[in-house]
Amino acid sequence: MSRSLFGTDGVRGRANSAPMTAETVLRIGMAAGRIFNRGNHRHRVVIGKDTRLSGYMLEQALTAGLLSVGMDVLLLGPLPTPAVGFLTRSMRADLGVMISASHNPYEDNGIKLFGPDGFKLSDLVEAQIEELIERHSTIPLAGPSAIGRAKRLDDSEGRYIEAVKASAARGLDLSDLKIVVDCANGAAYKVAPTVLWELGAEVIPLGVSPDGFNINGNCGSTHPAALQEQVVVHGADIGIALDGDADRVVLVCEKGSLIDGDQLMATIASQWKKDGRLAGNGVVATVMSNLGLERFMSALGLALVRTQVGDRYVLERMRADGFNLGGEQSGHIIMTDHATTGDGLMAALQALAALIKSGKPASEAFQAFKPVPQLLKNVRVGDAVAALKAQSVVSAIAAAEQQLAGSGRLLVRKSGTEPLIRIMAEGDDSDLVRSVVDKIVEAIPRQAA
Repeated sequence: MSRSLFGTDGVRGRANSAPMTAETVLRIGMAAGRIFNRGNHRHRVVIGKDTRLSGYMLEQALTAGLLSVGMDVLLLGPLPTPAVGFLTRSMRADLGVMISASHNPYEDNGIKLFGPDGFKLSDLVEAQIEELIERHSTIPLAGPSAIGRAKRLDDSEGRYIEAVKASAARGLDLSDLKIVVDCANGAAYKVAPTVLWELGAEVIPLGVSPDGFNINGNCGSTHPAALQEQVVVHGADIGIALDGDADRVVLVCEKGSLIDGDQLMATIASQWKKDGRLAGNGVVATVMSNLGLERFMSALGLALVRTQVGDRYVLERMRADGFNLGGEQSGHIIMTDHATTGDGLMAALQALAALIKSGKPASEAFQAFKPVPQLLKNVRVGDAVAALKAQSVVSAIAAAEQQLAGSGRLLVRKSGTEPLIRIMAEGDDSDLVRSVVDKIVEAIPRQAA
């Protein structure tokens, strides 16, 4: 089955351009509704969104599509992606949908789908939805008496807030911490400051004034400079940066230095091992995670299992092999004891619990290992597949692999969510790493960029 519509994290694109048009999203709703309209009961779907302007349009289109095939819809309003996974399972919904383009700018939007178990749909089910959309010009509709109903779920925020607090260590007390939290003007702008305040912290909120256009705009986990500055200005103990849909997180220590997902996984894994909570005797990460993390895990007698890039692939490996901790360097931290997908807020609480237990400042508590020099550069292209096949690029990659052989790693790949080629190299020689990355960037044909 083809997968031209779905990427590594659902459907994503520029709002009001294919595939993120009202017409396409209407048909996604119809097709997904038909596939999950099973069994002799009223079928329900929960729909959450982030704060993008286009979310209003796509929410209405998606709702219409689902109602037209007999699905009842519960509208959650702005909530993090992990909240949708949680509420799908908690409320015994047949399907969950998150309208978000995660860390992308406001001009983009996307659709993420969850099954009744609260986990993102498999490649196979997504392909079935695509097939129904592509092969059938008309999708069977419900009769007049079977059309679905839609309503707002008024207590969705409260349900998720309590679930996040319950995921923390019993009696977690943040009253000795001053925390700056950057919500990226996104989906967690209400729930994140509330959770931290209710657990006792002194909270300084940033990025909590969404206007439809400012999501991820020079804020959040992909643009942490403002948070780094404000942590130092306010003399805070730590900073927390979420992305637009709050499924990823990075931290900032009291000195203003960034703490990425690799350091978070190392710290949480070490603490969980001490507490006897770490399942699978290791952690699942992607090929992007730093070699320093792999060496750290090995020194603890733990495995670092790598997957292709994408939190869905991390989660698949975790579920298949019995791991309960995994994630990505970008800050997707997945803890299957608590959530069905990456949850930035829950991960932050686990990190704060480890910080308190350490009795150290964040600058020391979250330096579990020394990172190996690593460089990632993104090149925007028109056709990533064609660019990667260009002889100049093939030759540059071969030369780089030869130079790094035995002393580092190289990864060149097409982004699954944006029209980008991502070039990453790491090794103990930082000058060599920079050189090989720059040569590959230069080799990408100008007409593809």
